[in-house]
Amino acid sequence: MAAPEPAPRRGREREDESEDESDILEESPCGRWQKRREQVNQGNMPGIQSTFLAMDAEEGVEVVWNELHFGDRKAFAAHEEKILTMFEQLALVDHPNIVKLHRYWLDASETRARVVFITEYVSSGSLKQFLKKTKKNHKAMNARAWKRWCTQILSALSFLHACSPPIIHGNLTSDTIFIQHNGLVKIGSALPDDLRSPVLAEREELRNLHFFPPEYGEVADGTALDIFSFGMCALEMAVLEIQANGDARVTDEAVARARHSLTDPNMREFILSCLARDPACRPSAHSLLFHRVLFEVHSLKLLAAHCFVQHQYLMPDNVVEEKTKALDLQAVLAEVLRPAQPPVQWRYSEVSFLELDKFLEDVRNGVYPLMNFAAARPLGLPRVLAPQPEEAQKTKTPTPEPFDSETRKVIQMQCNLERSEDKARWHLTLLLVLEDRLHRQLTYELLPTDRAQDLAAELVHYGFVREDDRAKLATFLESTLLKYRGA
Repeated sequence: MAAPEPAPRRGREREDESEDESDILEESPCGRWQKRREQVNQGNMPGIQSTFLAMDAEEGVEVVWNELHFGDRKAFAAHEEKILTMFEQLALVDHPNIVKLHRYWLDASETRARVVFITEYVSSGSLKQFLKKTKKNHKAMNARAWKRWCTQILSALSFLHACSPPIIHGNLTSDTIFIQHNGLVKIGSALPDDLRSPVLAEREELRNLHFFPPEYGEVADGTALDIFSFGMCALEMAVLEIQANGDARVTDEAVARARHSLTDPNMREFILSCLARDPACRPSAHSLLFHRVLFEVHSLKLLAAHCFVQHQYLMPDNVVEEKTKALDLQAVLAEVLRPAQPPVQWRYSEVSFLELDKFLEDVRNGVYPLMNFAAARPLGLPRVLAPQPEEAQKTKTPTPEPFDSETRKVIQMQCNLERSEDKARWHLTLLLVLEDRLHRQLTYELLPTDRAQDLAAELVHYGFVREDDRAKLATFLESTLLKYRGA
């Protein structure tokens, strides 16, 4: 009898398993979001019963399908309006250091009641996973990396707490903070306090109990809750790991040992101020950005990079490469004059343009935010601008999907006008390049009565351009119209 061939069979089993994970279990009412069988552990958010990998059929990227189930159908109906208001506010949160909530909808029937919401997929892993890998080769975290991470987390918290009303994250742990390969830090999407699991259910997760302050569950959650959790995250980042007693909770003694192991007095004072037992004594996220352990006067290089990124729509994509070709690499870039000594000179040949491109990309992605220079201001998130939730339905209908609000920044604009054959109108072609390198080309038959401001407002209304870019686009169109019509 011939011997069996197990290797091909194992290969087929793995292939079948992979195909099963890619099976589509469910679609959103509009058909854009497709839920797969594969589950992911992104966020570890209390109250979220299941999180699945999903596909955005329109953009062709992976996202996360989150389901929040309600056991009491009547209680769900009674709080439906409040749930809608909460998710409308969360859908408007747009910050480079916060996992984006793309879409949500309510699904209620006689048998079940749930909220489904789609969030950005972060594949690089959590802070806890990163710290475990780092601890194998290092005894302590690099101080520069620690400062950069703290600044990004505080930038996100400062943004949430400045909203009106303030948004409390409520579940900031090393499991809900993610680090991408380029050093960009993102905190998991915030979930309103009213929708989180009861306190007793959360306290069953003993492994993360030390991230919550002593007053947790006894008083209403405020911004001080997030500051305590951040302080514990900052401590864990500094020492790489706070030893737990087996699989049980991290004890107060273990936290005290971690605090005493800090050798930098400024870092110790910074963390202890966040871990104050009295919530009123904890500083705000915005004020922590000015703490001496984090705050520094930004270099001219960083300020210039932010200015460049903000006005990149005026320049071609390969502007650095094109400028490099026109430079004399032996020319003097900068010179420092010294009395009675030869001057110190830097030439263009001493500047790595590849490093400059990488630095600009990091600034564009939010790795080096300037949030600690921004004034604290309440940020209203009006409901009128929120994308409408999708209406769950049992059968898919051909009704078109409502327009989504565009959230991506326009980094480049080009416009061309051509006369129609009858000379009565203009044929306008507008090319927009968004921050994720998506090219969007739009055409329009322009009448003599059309105004640039109206065109920009219409593009925002139909979801082609984000609201923040409307004035910039109107100015650009106005200058183009004057140029061509004048000619």
